[in-house]
Amino acid sequence: MGENAERMYRGRFAPSPTGPLHFGSLAAAVCSWLDARAHGGEWLVRMEDVDEPRCRPHWGDEILRTLERLGLQWDGPVVWQSRRVQAYREALERLKGAGLAYPCACTRREAAGRYSGRCRNGLPEGASARAWRFRVPAGRVGFSDRWQGWCEQDVEAEAGDFILLRADGCFAYQLAVVVDDAWQGITHIVRGADLLDSTPRQILLQRALGLPQPLYLHHPVAVDGDGRKLSKQNRAPALDPSWDGANLRAALAFLGLPPPEELDRNELLPWAAGRWKQRWVAGAQPAAPSFSASPGPKDWSAR
Repeated sequence: MGENAERMYRGRFAPSPTGPLHFGSLAAAVCSWLDARAHGGEWLVRMEDVDEPRCRPHWGDEILRTLERLGLQWDGPVVWQSRRVQAYREALERLKGAGLAYPCACTRREAAGRYSGRCRNGLPEGASARAWRFRVPAGRVGFSDRWQGWCEQDVEAEAGDFILLRADGCFAYQLAVVVDDAWQGITHIVRGADLLDSTPRQILLQRALGLPQPLYLHHPVAVDGDGRKLSKQNRAPALDPSWDGANLRAALAFLGLPPPEELDRNELLPWAAGRWKQRWVAGAQPAAPSFSASPGPKDWSAR
């Protein structure tokens, strides 16, 4: 942890191109951008399209155009996970060589919920491998989250051995994100609290592969009027370009930084970066604001 604090800040926004940006993903992008700029660091964009059956290149291009339109400029080239499959394959081979990955013959239905470990000590007689899993060690995994505080989980007891390579041949998110964060030199990860449970698994993979552990900040997740997380799966509406200024203001307000009315759109992000620096970087850090909902479906999130 201390080593990361001394390194140049490098953060990232890593959307999956399965559709256009909605309010929830805008809040995530703004939060990670603000934290990077407040620290005087770099902000990278990575398209997490490793799940190729669900992702489309044109959605990735649309996401990039939306970020540019909103003034969320990134540093360096955009990385597409679909072009990094060999790196994930090499990581999996390392885990196999260390005895930390094993083949699994279970169907999705058989492996629903916490994985029972049915294939942990070898495939059942007559069964063939469908996927590869990580052999999770016993014990709790804890980390200090900059927004949520101390978090810990017994991954073995609560989730069991998790997937590294899926039955359809796609590498799992957990492995791909760990490999790419280390390869890109990411020091700070800022993302939604819906991924909080993934962090202990990723820390286990970082340790198993001898990779550095970034610092984490998991911000509250935006939800709709019914309390459901805003997501493409829940059909969250795409951001309307005609409401860019209002959506940006709403995202800042959601993150606890409601901007003054007199600021025009071009002043919003510089103003917010300064306020974010006061809260999260300079001097004593006050308690993070507690938010659990976005504007309702009749407000900016639906426009």
